[in-house]
Amino acid sequence: MFTKYLLLFLLSMVPIIELRGAIPVAVGWDLNLPLSYLVSVIGNILPVPFIILFGKFILSKLAGVKKIGPFFQKIIDRADRKAKTLGKAELWGLYLFVAIPLPGTGAWTGALIAAILRLRLKNAFFAIAMGVITAGVIMLLVSLGVFSGIDFLFNL
Repeated sequence: MFTKYLLLFLLSMVPIIELRGAIPVAVGWDLNLPLSYLVSVIGNILPVPFIILFGKFILSKLAGVKKIGPFFQKIIDRADRKAKTLGKAELWGLYLFVAIPLPGTGAWTGALIAAILRLRLKNAFFAIAMGVITAGVIMLLVSLGVFSGIDFLFNL
């Protein structure tokens, strides 16, 4: 049983899959849902501070690579311009971006956005963590078929 929770934890850390894939797997494995939710949220949030801290550095290094550098430099330049004009709305936007469980909108991408925009670690981490928690609840409900049941009621 411990092995499945460990795999769930590791799965929730994988970019793209993240918690959005880990929770349906937990439901499929018939694991304890509150524990699975907690394990998935923690696994999904764990890499976030490191991505925020080192993401800008990595993007800057990629900007120096001959063939792909101009693409990454444009991203950095545009983010720098936007960061000067954005206020507190950027944290709400970051929360919503991470909270909506669509492909490419998870904690990893949110953390990279926070790094590019040079958001303070504490504020960005909080917004991303709240987004992950919200996305986890949505995925849990979807995985349990709550929305299918609501849809069924409206199609009677």
